[in-house]
Amino acid sequence: MYMEPKGTLIFFCGKMGAGKTSMSIELSKDKNTVLLSEDTWLSQIYPHQIASFDDYLKFSRQIRPLVKNLAQDILRTGTNVVMDFPANTASQRDWFKNLSAEVESPYEMIYLDASNEICLKHIAKRQKEQPERSNFDTKEVFLKITQYFEKPEETERLNIRKIEVRT
Repeated sequence: MYMEPKGTLIFFCGKMGAGKTSMSIELSKDKNTVLLSEDTWLSQIYPHQIASFDDYLKFSRQIRPLVKNLAQDILRTGTNVVMDFPANTASQRDWFKNLSAEVESPYEMIYLDASNEICLKHIAKRQKEQPERSNFDTKEVFLKITQYFEKPEETERLNIRKIEVRT
């Protein structure tokens, strides 16, 4: 029996403001790629309901099963999937690895390694360009979220492409 090749899952690790969304949009322009964006899903399913980090965590958990099933269905067709969802902790990265493994699909994690200074500069720029996000895109939220960030470790045995963010 001939087996069609599976699509590749591409996901991102990097602090808030490192450039994950910008890079996911850039990569999704590939002709055989579907972009799944957490921000888009959350804003369309739960409009005006995310006012705090705890709200984000709650609603993000709620959409995960649906997004996982959709991503796996797409990967089974041989189409690549770019997921603009955070892989910023070991448990989040395990979720992506398992999503991929369950459909025997290859994956690549792109780690955007950026200093706090660069991330805060990006966040300040985003506040001006996207005023609707200005309540969430703040230095205070960045500092709160960054305390949970876990750099990928060799023991996780990930397929990583690391990019040093300089500007």
